[in-house]
Amino acid sequence: MTDTTTSTPTVNTVLGPVPADELGVVAVHEALLSVVPGAEHAYDISMDRAEIFEVLAGKLRDFRAHGGGTIVDSTGMFHGRDVNLYEALSRSTGVHIVASTGMGPEEMLGGYFLTPQTNPPTPWPAEKFADLFTKEVTEGMVVPRVERRGAAGLVASTATSEGMTATDESLFRGAARTALNTGVPVSIRYGKDALGDLGVVLDEQLPAHRIVVGGLDRRDAAAAGAPLEVAQRGAFVALDHVGLDDDDAYLTDRERAALVLDLVKAGHGSRILLSSNAIGVAKGQPDYDLPFSYVVSKFVPFAKLQGLSDEDARRILVDNPRDLLTLR
Repeated sequence: MTDTTTSTPTVNTVLGPVPADELGVVAVHEALLSVVPGAEHAYDISMDRAEIFEVLAGKLRDFRAHGGGTIVDSTGMFHGRDVNLYEALSRSTGVHIVASTGMGPEEMLGGYFLTPQTNPPTPWPAEKFADLFTKEVTEGMVVPRVERRGAAGLVASTATSEGMTATDESLFRGAARTALNTGVPVSIRYGKDALGDLGVVLDEQLPAHRIVVGGLDRRDAAAAGAPLEVAQRGAFVALDHVGLDDDDAYLTDRERAALVLDLVKAGHGSRILLSSNAIGVAKGQPDYDLPFSYVVSKFVPFAKLQGLSDEDARRILVDNPRDLLTLR
């Protein structure tokens, strides 16, 4: 899907559609403001909007100073997404911001989405999630109790870490149907089985090249060969914890760089995405104060020393995320 008034491919940002070729270097899996649901009401947590704005503006300016062009906030609907704030940040810093719709995992949903008025209570069906997410693309993202603003540019859904639940499956299928309805891509963060969770989305007849599978730099995924298999199926492989070097559940940056080179050597350079899952401002959870610029300023130069070519680096940072985010 493209802009109806021109033939120029576009991407949905919080300030409206922009030509896909203007995105520049893209950080595809980040969080600007991440708020654990309910934390905004806690007596001991400050939600000073001016302070939050200044912190995030500084981090976005640093990202731009290091060559960054676009940040994708992939937190979905209910983890602090603030469309008004993101609009102001984008205008102030010149960084494009792509916001997302979507939810998950089940344990992080509010009761309304878990037990609608049925007897016995049952999970929302996929078509209800699809309608909810689709309207956030076609009518604008919800600013609670006020209005809709901006169009979501991505549907992000996460499965339960112990394995996909029935509600998670409804979320994934609803996300896939939204992508088919609107032309935005789907980002999934798998629970226990990367290939199985990807299969649920593919089962909805969504083309693989419209899907990014996140968290594939987890050790369990790498050990099982999931990054290569996901790429072979045609989906995007997100190594999206770049900079996380001290967590035994994830590869180190040296191992990530080796995996990038292995995927390129296997002919899948056009399937790789890099990001850090950095959190600009965290509320109700520990800070993860990694610069949004880390991938472009630290990791890619290191990967080049290991043998990554300039051409492949540009493909990974610019071309691949542009191809993913372009409305189709």
